[in-house]
Amino acid sequence: MKANIKTLLTVCAAGLITGCTDLDVKVESQYTEYPIDNQIAVEGKLADVYFQLRGTYGRRFMEAMSLSSDEYTAVSYGGGWYDSGAYAHPSLHDFTAEDATIDWMGNLTAGCTKANTVIRDLGGDEANPVSIAPARAMRALFHFYMMDCWGDAPILDHLPADGELIDRSPRADVAKFIESELKEIIPLLTEEVNDNTYGKPTKWMAEALLVKLYINWPVYTAASVDQYDANAYSNEKLNDCIALCDDIIKSGKFNLGSMSYQMKFGPDNGSHVEDFIYAMPYDTYTEKGLQYGRARTWKQAGDVDISYYGMKLSSSAGGYITMTPEFASLFDDPGKAGDRAKSILRGPVFVYNPKTYEPTNEPALNINGDQIVLTKNITLDTPNDPQLGVGDDLEGYNQGYRSVKFFVIDDDYKNGRDQSNDLPIFRYADILLTKAEALLRGGTSTARPQDTPVSLMNEIRAYVHADNVNAGLSNEDLLKELYDERGREFFDENWRRNDMIRFGHFEDEFFPHYQNFPTANFDKTRRIFPLHRDMLNTNPNWEQNPGYPKYQN
Repeated sequence: MKANIKTLLTVCAAGLITGCTDLDVKVESQYTEYPIDNQIAVEGKLADVYFQLRGTYGRRFMEAMSLSSDEYTAVSYGGGWYDSGAYAHPSLHDFTAEDATIDWMGNLTAGCTKANTVIRDLGGDEANPVSIAPARAMRALFHFYMMDCWGDAPILDHLPADGELIDRSPRADVAKFIESELKEIIPLLTEEVNDNTYGKPTKWMAEALLVKLYINWPVYTAASVDQYDANAYSNEKLNDCIALCDDIIKSGKFNLGSMSYQMKFGPDNGSHVEDFIYAMPYDTYTEKGLQYGRARTWKQAGDVDISYYGMKLSSSAGGYITMTPEFASLFDDPGKAGDRAKSILRGPVFVYNPKTYEPTNEPALNINGDQIVLTKNITLDTPNDPQLGVGDDLEGYNQGYRSVKFFVIDDDYKNGRDQSNDLPIFRYADILLTKAEALLRGGTSTARPQDTPVSLMNEIRAYVHADNVNAGLSNEDLLKELYDERGREFFDENWRRNDMIRFGHFEDEFFPHYQNFPTANFDKTRRIFPLHRDMLNTNPNWEQNPGYPKYQN
């Protein structure tokens, strides 16, 4: 099934000979009149917008999100993978305007330009509202990421005239623009969920995005990024959030599915995964860009005859992203972790079955013929080393747990390490846990009164074969349990930073983000990234975000 959908998407992408793919070219279409009555032509035009973030999602987005959260840190090996601090800086909240991990805001603005070009070429909102609704949905998503990651953002709702400079708007105004856009287009988007709509905006994708906007509403509408206080959480959008969750649940289009947790994220996942509301399709040969395995794979996995993936790998691994001890603790209790713990390499490592993605009893060996044994704790070679060096040897490579959630196969390593695992952006499991959170935070209006925070959390626990949540917990303790549950369920999926800020944990201590670490930063302004130098050079009317040094080009 996955091959079929990827073939379809490749055909659509091939028709984009008139699309704007070079950020330096003019945005004007080469068509005087676009054939808007030809559905294939329209789909081809839209495909370039749909897949604008394929490269960004595939690496840089992941690094920015996971390394700035408590999920992962980036170690270096004898200086290797330090890369001028691009990976260490997020781990310490010590971002700079030079860091490659945050150089992708331009991909979002370019995506808005592509969407606006499509909207214009298809006749605009009044002439063709249904055909342009998917482009507006993607434009809303691009704005969401700009606003979530950088705070104030330009509202790019039109193609700028020659010489027009667009200033950044306050974060709250951007959030309200996204809300307005989504509410207008949701009735116009398709409700179909099938091979043809996979990887494209649907009504359910737009509703899931609005759910994310609403559950974070107090974060996005605070007077300033440092003024949000998780201990004084007051959200006027909770009932609206619940209503959207109910609509997705009642649709019957999605469920947690019968496949194992590991299979959902394997290299043969795709439109058949019933949990995926919206995902970015990847293929090692035709839709390249995803490299999550390379960063998380143990450093010498490519140097042995049989890697722990159950096969010989044709290339080396990067191995610079390793799990923090604090996050690893979420998986210590097997009753809470359930099957999700199988995606974590911890302690003695065993070879996995490359068909089921399940661990076997066969020890995974290092180059000396000994079993790989990973430690939970990470000890730097030199205390407080800003490069986070652990040594370029087996002792260094063995520090920190690893993830095999986005399972690697050798085909990936024959082709630049680009994987075929599709990346979920919005999942049904997230809708269930977000509804549980909204109810715990005081939401009351629901079309499904049988749903309680505990029952919703237990739906997740049941499908991963974990123990039920204790129904006798207080609301405060249930919120704590739900926060941890989100960590276990959505690790590697780039939502942890978002959750940490909302729950008030972004300024917590976690390796190496400790109070006694000289370059660790705990300022609340670090909840958003600094504008990268490229954006400041391109937009001289913009100013650097508060809390960061003024950039001098």
